[in-house]
Amino acid sequence: MPSGSVFKDNLFEGKKVFVTGGATGMGFGFAKSFLEHGADVIIASRKEESLVKAAADMMDQTGKTLHWKTMDVRHTETVEEVANYIKDNWGHLDILVNNAAGNFVTPAAAMSENAWRAVVDIVLDGTFRVSKACYPLLRKSEDGSSVVNIIANYAWGAAPFVAHSGAAKAGVLNLTRTLALEWSKDKIRVNAMCPGVVLTENVKKNLMLDESVVEMFKSNIPAGGITNAEKMAQQVLYLCSPAASVITGDMLIADGGEWLVGNNFYQIGKKFFDE
Repeated sequence: MPSGSVFKDNLFEGKKVFVTGGATGMGFGFAKSFLEHGADVIIASRKEESLVKAAADMMDQTGKTLHWKTMDVRHTETVEEVANYIKDNWGHLDILVNNAAGNFVTPAAAMSENAWRAVVDIVLDGTFRVSKACYPLLRKSEDGSSVVNIIANYAWGAAPFVAHSGAAKAGVLNLTRTLALEWSKDKIRVNAMCPGVVLTENVKKNLMLDESVVEMFKSNIPAGGITNAEKMAQQVLYLCSPAASVITGDMLIADGGEWLVGNNFYQIGKKFFDE
């Protein structure tokens, strides 16, 4: 059994898994966990050098092959190229994890059109593009398939100082529930997972503006504190497992109760932009 996992190591034996944005951060953690539990995994993102490094690191860490293709979720043609690659090599898809994202802190009034468009295009439009392109592949899964969309704990409330991400994640949550109904006849389950705070390089660069912000997040998490990609991967594995076969159109909130306390980004914005 993989270290720290509560699941059997062959839980996803032979399953075909696609993780977007899987070269770094939580996406890499998701891909690693599926590989360690017997799946064949392909990741895709924009930077070839990151994908090459991810595959090499995965081989070093697990002894397993991580497949990869370059893809920009903002461009339909590259998304369709990857879907066709999966079709040609695997013929079907059992699991899709829409993890690709972008975010940074800025007041809405100071946000440019390009800034808004960039995040919405990656998070919301990208999730739609990839899901649509993979739908014919997901339909071909013999035992039913699963889609997990990664959201955030401001998707169902306000998102001060990350308005672009908030609006996009809210759209993804709605899309999750819509596709869960439309695709149920094809035995495709669609759920969302809301992770806790994981200090990936992108999170530290774009959201944690200084060490005081990290401490603010730490103090406002009732259970579990700052988490890691491995723990979040366990949540995704659960949603894709037979144990969750009756769950669709739902969201799993794994943020240690942070969303119950208050909106950290509101406090961050007041500290950095309202002074």
